[in-house]
Amino acid sequence: MSNMRVEVVTGPVRYRIAPLIALILLTLVPVLALTALLVWSDGQADEHEAALAAGSDEAPTARPGGAAAPALTTALMAYRRAPEQVGALADDVRLSDAMDQIAAFVGEGSCLAVSVDGRPVTAHNADTAVIPASTHKLLVAAVALEALGPDYRFTTSVVAPAPVDGVIEGDLVLVGGGDPLLVSAGFRTDDDPFPEFNTTPLDSLADAVVAAGVTSIAGSVLGDGSRYDDEFVNPSWGPDVAFTDAGPYDALVVNDARTVGRSGRQRDPNDAAAREFARLLAARDVRVANGSDAGFADPSLPVLASIDSEPLTAVLAEMLTTSDNDTAEMLLKELGVADSGEGTVAAGLNVVDRTLRGWGVPMDGVRLVDASGLSSENRLTCAALLAVLQHVEGTAVADGLALAGRTGTLEDAFVGSPMEGRLVAKTGSLGNPPDDLDPPAVKGLAGFLETDSGRTIEFVLVLNAPTIDEEEFYEPYWAALGERLAAYPAGPERALVGPQTVVEE
Repeated sequence: MSNMRVEVVTGPVRYRIAPLIALILLTLVPVLALTALLVWSDGQADEHEAALAAGSDEAPTARPGGAAAPALTTALMAYRRAPEQVGALADDVRLSDAMDQIAAFVGEGSCLAVSVDGRPVTAHNADTAVIPASTHKLLVAAVALEALGPDYRFTTSVVAPAPVDGVIEGDLVLVGGGDPLLVSAGFRTDDDPFPEFNTTPLDSLADAVVAAGVTSIAGSVLGDGSRYDDEFVNPSWGPDVAFTDAGPYDALVVNDARTVGRSGRQRDPNDAAAREFARLLAARDVRVANGSDAGFADPSLPVLASIDSEPLTAVLAEMLTTSDNDTAEMLLKELGVADSGEGTVAAGLNVVDRTLRGWGVPMDGVRLVDASGLSSENRLTCAALLAVLQHVEGTAVADGLALAGRTGTLEDAFVGSPMEGRLVAKTGSLGNPPDDLDPPAVKGLAGFLETDSGRTIEFVLVLNAPTIDEEEFYEPYWAALGERLAAYPAGPERALVGPQTVVEE
């Protein structure tokens, strides 16, 4: 349920370690042009102030006690009249120069883009179409938040004939409503790299069935995921991805299609969910005569019980923090249902594409194939990702990102650095064995840094290169990025570029 490695193929060129060592050793270079500008401007301002002092006939304003008040001598159109703007420009220029040092090591198939409070600062290959890996999930999260709304919930229901003396004469059907975080007690997730959170307990639904007076089911427990189509994995995924890193998924999934007593993901998520629900009912002394299976609910049957998920904001936080692939894919199909009544990848991608264009996100070179980013056929640009970041700043999407050195896919990243506990981002990773063939491996980082000055830096770095998903190759880039972000702001103090005054004795 994370940025797990995908076996894809790559190009013949390998990154060497020497340039990466050089990248680590880079230090911030003084901005000579900016310094010269400030020196020149100071000189101009001083000359202007001297001229005013020599030729002015105005008496200084009196202070209490006869002392002269400070006289503002800075010219109306001088740069000192806008110290915040000048300081921000200086900070941005220094940050741009610092990022250019990283860009020098970013290959032509990779990209980098940075802005501050939405102001473009620097871009390298920003319009180049790259494989985004799981940074792709930012698009689905952003569109879902707008299209579905922050309070949207997924409802899982149980339908069956009304029990008579505790007996259901027929089948009991568990009907999925697209909840990607249904879990059952007793299923161990200790081995999951990033266990799910903000989950929906299927046990509560079993308790509700018992509370409705059910003691026996004469038929079977069936699992119905017909809200979505029956494409359980994306056809563009490689054979080592499907049913391993993601899928099977449908509108009904419990424990990521895993069950107690069986290893791995089961091939039919509806059957697996029904099996788990039958187990929970049996643990509550509800007898099931004919076991469990996948099936369909009779629309005329009444709802016996139901349970709602956490609100969408909580679901997005789980997806973004842990890089949950199944959650992303199910959200995409839910977008299709909400928009056109069709729970398909195509319907969901249509909503994503239309929404992004409506926001003004640059879509040249963008190709959307899935929701999780597991497909090496996806293409995004750093320009598009940066525009999405700028759009979701301050929303539940930004709040749901992993925190450097603390949570999710960034739990072990930037530990002990100035970025720990400050930088939030969506990661992306795809492997590429064998590493001498295309497409390349991927390592991406896209997110935010709140600065001490109250500004927000938006950044995107997506690397496409052989073996770049291995820590020894991508870590120098991340370390260099963090060092340069930590140095912001680095321009002159505002007092040095603000209006000047002269006090006459």
